[in-house]
Amino acid sequence: MRPVWPLRILPGALLLLAAGCDDMSKQHKENPYASTRSAPADVAQGSVEYHDAPHPAPALTLALLQRGRSEYDAFCAPCHARTGQGDGMVVQRGFPAPLPLATAPTRSATPAQLYAIITSGQGIMYGFAQRIMPDDRWAIVAYLYALRRSQYAMLAARPALPQAIRP
Repeated sequence: MRPVWPLRILPGALLLLAAGCDDMSKQHKENPYASTRSAPADVAQGSVEYHDAPHPAPALTLALLQRGRSEYDAFCAPCHARTGQGDGMVVQRGFPAPLPLATAPTRSATPAQLYAIITSGQGIMYGFAQRIMPDDRWAIVAYLYALRRSQYAMLAARPALPQAIRP
């Protein structure tokens, strides 16, 4: 004869387990990337927030443009595409398309304005202040200018190739 007591305990155990579950979508969630516009109460008097210090633009070099391309490909190309047309892989998967980078609002933006957009975000684009270092944001801005110029480059306007490179 089999014992009957496990069958009597099983419904009560299932009821206790079900009572312990709650809807996790209603729980408070901390966003580690959220920017705090006002200083919290526990911040020491006279301290400086993480991104308060101004970061001057570095000198334009080939290494800066190469770093900008690398950072652009990693952080910007998923939405803006490698060409800057706004049809990146994330957009192809259903995310709203950003404006092409060669359109009027971005084309007329100053380097400081582009840096601010990368830092704080604009529209549905979130800010990258905590994901991209300030020097790398400036590198992306430099690369954006190079990318923008390449959109309207004419083959006849390119510099002549040195004699050693010509086919």
